[in-house]
Amino acid sequence: MSDFLISEHTLSLLDKNILNLCLPFSCGDEDLDDFFQNDAVNYDNQLLGKTYCYRFKEDERVIICIFTLSNTSVDVRHLPNSRKKKITANIPHEKSLSSYPATLIGRLGVNKDFSGKGIGTKLMEFLKTWLLEKENRTACRFLTVDAYNNAKTLKYYENNGFKHLFSTELQEKQYIGMSEDKELKTRIMYFDLIDL
Repeated sequence: MSDFLISEHTLSLLDKNILNLCLPFSCGDEDLDDFFQNDAVNYDNQLLGKTYCYRFKEDERVIICIFTLSNTSVDVRHLPNSRKKKITANIPHEKSLSSYPATLIGRLGVNKDFSGKGIGTKLMEFLKTWLLEKENRTACRFLTVDAYNNAKTLKYYENNGFKHLFSTELQEKQYIGMSEDKELKTRIMYFDLIDL
């Protein structure tokens, strides 16, 4: 785990009490900010995902970074053979499974007042190791994300070891049944936790 996040900050499950206690969180993306402020607690109540935040130990009103996790899977049944082989290369007996357990990073944001300080990378290091802890009550082979399809976001995930599930946007559009002339707003990416 990242010593920086543990030593300087407190990890909490986001709930109404924390939202009421904390200063408004902004990562600079209106959609993400709105989700964390207005939807995350209800998302948890509906069992769709859990949102956690790191707050300063010295001033717990300040949220440094925040993320939402939920269960998912990497379904390999309809992937192109080259992609399927990359995902299953290190998995024994891959022929018997059509999908593999994964955790989805549904939302992730770093307080814009602290951007550019490596906190996003430290958070990703934490997430990768947190999911592998022996106390974890479920198995998870992959960490996945539907990353915003912009250069900055894709580079962040690539720099943190994530790979594109599809080699091209056209291939991904075909997989999800999207018309070729429509804009692909997110890209599916994955990280194989066995690599740790």
